[in-house]
Amino acid sequence: MSNTLLQIHFNFSGPFGDEMAQQLVGLAESINQEPGFIWKIWTESEKNQQAGGIYLFESEETAQAYVKKHTVRLKGLGVDEVEYQLFDVNAALTKINHGHVV
Repeated sequence: MSNTLLQIHFNFSGPFGDEMAQQLVGLAESINQEPGFIWKIWTESEKNQQAGGIYLFESEETAQAYVKKHTVRLKGLGVDEVEYQLFDVNAALTKINHGHVV
């Protein structure tokens, strides 16, 4: 079984930067408890009014389960549309380029 990379993005009016980091510590900590979760890179663009992340999960099933849960959470915060894509990870090539996969 290979890891699954999940890319999520959505329109977001802020906060960004340090303020976002301060306000979303609880969310960040809760993500660590998600089944199959390995890591996340948080993404943001104040210029484009978007936020999201790149995640690595143990499997497509655990990534899909997270998408369902997180989409509900974001919609509860007023986010209208959540866009996401799932990708298989080529671990051999990723390791050559210093990517961390398990």
